[in-house]
Amino acid sequence: MTDVTFESLGVSEPLLRALAAENYTHPTPIQGKAIPAILEGRDVLGLAQTGTGKTAAFGLPLLQRLSEDRSVAGPKATRALILAPTRELAVQISDSLKTYGRHLHLRSTVILGGVSQNKQVEAMKNGVDILVATPGRLLDLVRQKQVRLDKAATLVLDEADRMFDMGFIKDVRKLISFLPKDRLSLLFSATMPKEVAHLCDEVLRDPVRIEVTPKKVAADAIEQTLYHVAVADKRGLLHKLLRDNDAMNRVIVFTRTKHGANKVEDQLNKAGFSADAIHGNKSQNARQRALEAFRSGDIRVLVATDIAARRIDIDDISHVVNFDLPHEPESYVHRIGRTARAGAQGIAIAFCAPEERAQLKAIEKLIRQPLTVIGTPPIEAMPAQESHAPRHNPHNNRPHGHKKHAHERNMHNNPAHKPHGEKRDGQAANNSNDNNNNRPRRRRKFRGNRNGQQRAA
Repeated sequence: MTDVTFESLGVSEPLLRALAAENYTHPTPIQGKAIPAILEGRDVLGLAQTGTGKTAAFGLPLLQRLSEDRSVAGPKATRALILAPTRELAVQISDSLKTYGRHLHLRSTVILGGVSQNKQVEAMKNGVDILVATPGRLLDLVRQKQVRLDKAATLVLDEADRMFDMGFIKDVRKLISFLPKDRLSLLFSATMPKEVAHLCDEVLRDPVRIEVTPKKVAADAIEQTLYHVAVADKRGLLHKLLRDNDAMNRVIVFTRTKHGANKVEDQLNKAGFSADAIHGNKSQNARQRALEAFRSGDIRVLVATDIAARRIDIDDISHVVNFDLPHEPESYVHRIGRTARAGAQGIAIAFCAPEERAQLKAIEKLIRQPLTVIGTPPIEAMPAQESHAPRHNPHNNRPHGHKKHAHERNMHNNPAHKPHGEKRDGQAANNSNDNNNNRPRRRRKFRGNRNGQQRAA
């Protein structure tokens, strides 16, 4: 595909200008095959992993078709719907489309869970050209009649196999039932399990099948190491590594969020390390200045998010530090690929907090090897045991099966929860283990007689 250009694929001039500004010169294999088919109005089944350029493969022709057809969706409606399995991927797709379509006057928004729906409802009030969404929240808003899908003439399902793995296929099928029958449908998936194959048969009409063989997952020239560290200790560990290792002369530090990138940059500069940050909220000029300073050696550390990192094409990057592990394991491969370029050696360092163990497991599964652990993992960083047996308590001598749950103990210790006629403390008083367990006991009143004997009231 070296002789193929975006222009030769039929990409329009406003999109070409945006691509040129991002230094995108030649299409990837999936882009070279998908873009012409989608521009012709053909349904597409794309089998490709993250990192192959599939967002541009469907995004560029989608933007072009929408810009050429200036119809209006109407209130609460959208002209195109893109479904993604995770919030992170939905935001990533939305940011990419805004970058590619900067010279087109198209409206887009993102709908996802985990945040208030009020702004999302407001954004859909007058309708949009492109809606990027996760299935769960979108289905909620459709049922609330805050979003209409009857004008969505294009449907994109991205990472369909992950939607199946995460249990979203039923929601996806329900959402599709709200879309017009006569539409353009594009489905992308890294694998093709039976459920996804059935979905393809339901959604696609005579699709163009495009299959891209994945490249090697991770370069052999990259040494991949891992530190188990609490979130609060990541900053100190990063500073120590930079102080103690002069070989870390050109370092990219990856964070999960824009706010996190700004925070790490600020902390590094306060500690005496020259650093700058690039992310989606920075202007193009600011990002370019940071890249030039990093390339020339004026700054030692560049702090970046995944979206901004796509524009980094700099040789001699000595180290990549994953300050936060990404939610998408493929993003890890893309991150560490910034080093060991042009045949050079490189080192990738990952910081893993206890709450990031799931991301670490996904990364090691994708690259088919464990990361080399530096030092002994702290106890709190080890994966939680899956056994449901009660933890050992040296003061608790009850046999397994007789241990009371917390709510049962509270009921026995609270007179308000006593069934009528139940003895409150008579039997419990005979169990010496209650004292050993430091369980709260109902204080008993005692009355004494003249002989000094006592009896319970």
